[in-house]
Amino acid sequence: MGFALAAIVVLALLVAVHRYVWRRFVGDTTAAGSPLRRAGTVAAYVLPLLSVGALVSGRTGAPFWLQQVLAWPGYLWLAALLYLTLALLVGEAVRPLLRRVLARRATETGDAGDAGEITTGAPTTSATTGASTASTASAASATEARTAAPPAPAPAADSSSRRLFVARAVGGAAAVAGLGTVGYGTYGVLRGPRVKRVTVPLARLPRSAHGFRIAVVSDIHLGPILGRAHTQRIVDTVNRTQPDLIAVVGDLVDGSVADLGPAAEPLAGLRSRHGAFFVTGNHEYYSGAAQWVDHVRELGLHPLENARVEIDGFDLAGVNDIGGESEGQGPDFGRALGDRDRSRAAVLMAHQPVVIDDAVAHGVDLQLSGHTHGGQLWPGNYVAELSNPTVAGLERYGDTQLYVTRGAGAWGPPVRVGAPSDITVVELASTRA
Repeated sequence: MGFALAAIVVLALLVAVHRYVWRRFVGDTTAAGSPLRRAGTVAAYVLPLLSVGALVSGRTGAPFWLQQVLAWPGYLWLAALLYLTLALLVGEAVRPLLRRVLARRATETGDAGDAGEITTGAPTTSATTGASTASTASAASATEARTAAPPAPAPAADSSSRRLFVARAVGGAAAVAGLGTVGYGTYGVLRGPRVKRVTVPLARLPRSAHGFRIAVVSDIHLGPILGRAHTQRIVDTVNRTQPDLIAVVGDLVDGSVADLGPAAEPLAGLRSRHGAFFVTGNHEYYSGAAQWVDHVRELGLHPLENARVEIDGFDLAGVNDIGGESEGQGPDFGRALGDRDRSRAAVLMAHQPVVIDDAVAHGVDLQLSGHTHGGQLWPGNYVAELSNPTVAGLERYGDTQLYVTRGAGAWGPPVRVGAPSDITVVELASTRA
């Protein structure tokens, strides 16, 4: 019942937002029955339908080619709708100011024109008396004609013209701002993630492991939009950092091995001194987690399913994502960390930051997470803060430090605004060095 009510509220909100966007971009700026209005009205119906299709096609088992056809326009429209709406809302504050400026300018222009029609002085010589008399008679006739004629509709026409100008000016500026933002955010995703570098001191890390570098990669989100080329860009970027170890902390895919196996193949080219390790994210459990764990193992990655390995100078542990609880495959901290030597430093790979309390309870020195995308689309970061202890960056919780990467890809719209994608090289520092 609660889910149905929430769905109705969301649907009503989407209808209202689309109606508002249509009114400002189409209804206020085009003539009734014009080709532009018809085209805008058709788009107002088709684009949200494409967005719904993009959102549900994967979950309903639609053919992968159809998912790809729907994904680009459907997901991009969701991002465009957000920023077009925000730009229009800003425009609401500008709209009345612009109207007043134009009305004042029109009034001043009209006053100046009236002043220009006033004639000062009169002829005084007898030579001009006849002409003056004729002019006076002509003026009188014109005055009578104006008196007899109905009032001119010019002021109303001017007001309507000003409203149309303001609507088009504000709508055009909003379109440039909104679509420009989406375009730049899309370029950022397709360009690939940038490298961040963070130094994390660990009290229990031995001097021999000082400077150990872990390349942290999360939220690649291979799917109907981001494919093999995206994977290759990430692999090339990671390998250029020459890390000692690679940690892939979940949400690798949005789809099945059958559809996305070829897109993941470049992961076999990851190179580091101690190998590449993988833990599941919540999206793996929408995509066949068991099959993906087997597949990444075939590609040369080492899945850590509630498990731990000893690395030179510290323990590396990994837990399943909490999304696996519905399948009986959730995180098991006791299994991953329960019997370890507490004198050794421990680094934990866990997709979601929310498990930080369990990490603290089990004496973890550093937790590496993703999941949040840093909010991905501003102001989404404020929403992400409501359900995550840390949205991005490094923070301390008791004796445990938590680092959250913004991720290397994007979910849904291939757009990032205010939260650029990254691959983070975490350099461990020994306080004994």
